[in-house]
Amino acid sequence: QAQFVESGGGQVQPGGSLTLSCRVTGSRIFDHMGWYRQTQGNQRAFVAAISRDGGTTYENSLKGRFTISRDNAKNMVYLQMNNLKPEDTAVYYCKAFGSTAGAVSWGQGTQVTVSD
Repeated sequence: QAQFVESGGGQVQPGGSLTLSCRVTGSRIFDHMGWYRQTQGNQRAFVAAISRDGGTTYENSLKGRFTISRDNAKNMVYLQMNNLKPEDTAVYYCKAFGSTAGAVSWGQGTQVTVSD
């Protein structure tokens, strides 16, 4: 079973940038990959998604600040985050989704903290 290994989180000041990476173990290229985030006490929320051919969708409030991309040759998915705000503080997860994904599990996530 494929696993999703997130990295790249850390602490950054408001207005700063981070790029998160998601390594998908195994050789399977999933049709749809998404980034999600979760703050303490809340459910995971959708951030962005990308299809195999590069089509993207975003949570409306994040458009223009976040950019999702993927490298199918490396089986990697990325999330570029710019102009970060304290409310972006969360644990960020990536995961395949959709009818073709099959049974997949959440990874450990990567913590992003935006503060002075």
